[in-house]
Amino acid sequence: MGEFELLARIRKRLPADAPHIRLGSGDDAAITVPEGATATSVDALVDGVHFRRSHATPAQIGHKALATALSDLAAMGAEAGEAYAVLGLPGDFSEDECVELLEGMLTLAETTGTSLVGGDLTRSPTLFLAITVVGHASTEEALVGRGGARPGDVLVLTGEIGAAAAGLELLGNPPLGTDFAFSGAIEGEKTKSAMRRLVERQLEPQPRLGAGQALAHAGATAMIDLSDGLGADAGHLAEASEVGLRIEAEAVPLAPQARQLSEEGGSDPWWLLGAGEDYELLAAIPPERLEAATAAVRSAEGIALTRVGKVVAGAGVEIRLPGGELVEPKGYDQLA
Repeated sequence: MGEFELLARIRKRLPADAPHIRLGSGDDAAITVPEGATATSVDALVDGVHFRRSHATPAQIGHKALATALSDLAAMGAEAGEAYAVLGLPGDFSEDECVELLEGMLTLAETTGTSLVGGDLTRSPTLFLAITVVGHASTEEALVGRGGARPGDVLVLTGEIGAAAAGLELLGNPPLGTDFAFSGAIEGEKTKSAMRRLVERQLEPQPRLGAGQALAHAGATAMIDLSDGLGADAGHLAEASEVGLRIEAEAVPLAPQARQLSEEGGSDPWWLLGAGEDYELLAAIPPERLEAATAAVRSAEGIALTRVGKVVAGAGVEIRLPGGELVEPKGYDQLA
């Protein structure tokens, strides 16, 4: 089957367009008639860089591609709107695999209220996906950027971090078929289940769209998603806001299984502070709004919101370990 036949097969699988979409997939461009303000982001995933086909199913690859793009909208406090996907397909990637990849995207799109309304296909030496997403808010002021944090704000973090990085370690050295135990605390099938959850956090991240909107409505002054690691992404927020950030490592909620796996392997679990791909949200918020924000995030997504530090006058990021030692803020650099 050629390009146009495959596109026709894909279009048949797409759901009906949302009311504000006047013209969706199938023409030279989509036509939308949104109300209020929009936020637009572009993200790309490349085989061998962001995922490996040997580790992930096509559906998981499609899921992750859309999830990572939607996470940028979550960091703005936007509601998911439209998505556009460009797929680069190598010769050994079959038509059925392409449709399975689309199914992974569509499943997440359905659960997040995203409309997949356009894109393109091209032949490529390696599999890649470039996703453009558009989010919506009632007004420009309802969206939150990285640049509004103020001295006196508190720093908060959704959920837990470290699970995705631990999952990546497991994919590189998988003991899923063994009775490997985390210091003997978890054994047998419970161990395997715990490790599978870590792998799922790597392969199937969840964009915190509900939490992002909850934080925006609660008064967050700045926000960023943790794609490249707490240290690196905190640095981006500090630089954009022209402030300093002080983070207490002991307060940061590390995923228990990730911490335990690190200790079992002889690694200092604080390396997880610089590990990325959890796609949790780091936000600055006035202290008087903390209680309301915590309740709103819990209501929106059923996850915790943890105070991990504060915003101060100055510049840069300091991460302080329990003994008082400062750890260098680290993270992933795509071009390093």
